[in-house]
Amino acid sequence: MDNVSVITVFTLSGLSDIANYRVILFVLTLLCYCVIWLVNVTIIVTVIVDKSLHEPMYIFLCSLCFNGLYGTAAFYPKFLYDLLSTTHVISYAGCLLQGFVLYSSVCADFSLLALMAYDRYVAICRPLVYHSLMTTQKICILVFFAWLIPIYLLFMSTITTAVLRLCGSHIPRIYCVNWLISNLACSASVARIVIPAFNYTFYIGHVLLVFWSYVHLIKTCQSSKDNWNKFMQTCVPHLFSLTVVVLSFLFDMLYMRFGSKEIPQSFENFMAMEIFLIPPIINPLMYGFKLTQIRNRVLNFICGKSSALRLKS
Repeated sequence: MDNVSVITVFTLSGLSDIANYRVILFVLTLLCYCVIWLVNVTIIVTVIVDKSLHEPMYIFLCSLCFNGLYGTAAFYPKFLYDLLSTTHVISYAGCLLQGFVLYSSVCADFSLLALMAYDRYVAICRPLVYHSLMTTQKICILVFFAWLIPIYLLFMSTITTAVLRLCGSHIPRIYCVNWLISNLACSASVARIVIPAFNYTFYIGHVLLVFWSYVHLIKTCQSSKDNWNKFMQTCVPHLFSLTVVVLSFLFDMLYMRFGSKEIPQSFENFMAMEIFLIPPIINPLMYGFKLTQIRNRVLNFICGKSSALRLKS
């Protein structure tokens, strides 16, 4: 295969030794995907329906939950299909699309979490100008760019991968990743190195900026009990969510590049999918349990429905 046009499908590894556990894994994975949809849609609907939650922090949270659904939609349906299939292949175009959606979602997570950190910084450190800075128009612009920039960066990375001449079609993973596709290239490319390096640096900058803002927030909140209570109520879930996303991404990136072939296949598969399993579940649950307003709205809705059912019966 000396020409990219020859390669029409890629083969995916990782599911060849699960014949005896195929149905169990399918049920567990489907259950996880249903939980992801349940917890994220609950937060999204709660924020949309309740007008009192139409505030910057909740709008950013709603966007974060929607992004979780966007990213997992590129992984779970294909993975569920592969669990019940004896051949694990994906088309060339489908592979590029899957890699684009998965990692544009991860990058959008970083962008949205950075926006949420900025919102908390302004709310606690500059409360007098909060409403003038965080207007509806500015929020819409910020959310728009939080989606546009990751999509643009991953689009450029995908285009760079698409023009490579490939000399192989086997991807040692349960889903497609641009970096692994580019490893199949017949020759080295400067763009293949420069663009991912820029993307990593750009989002590492996001993380460093967020942690710097938290250092400043903690110093500010220590002088006021009211600010400290606000920090514990709204910033702890955000910091926890950021830590989960960062650690999941680091595990995924480091294992993909430096993982050992001696590691069991089942552990390899978990390491590959944990970034699309843990953050999409933990983020809405953490905010749902910690943020009083969302928790109360959800509980009131559930209790209201239960009361209505009792009255009907």
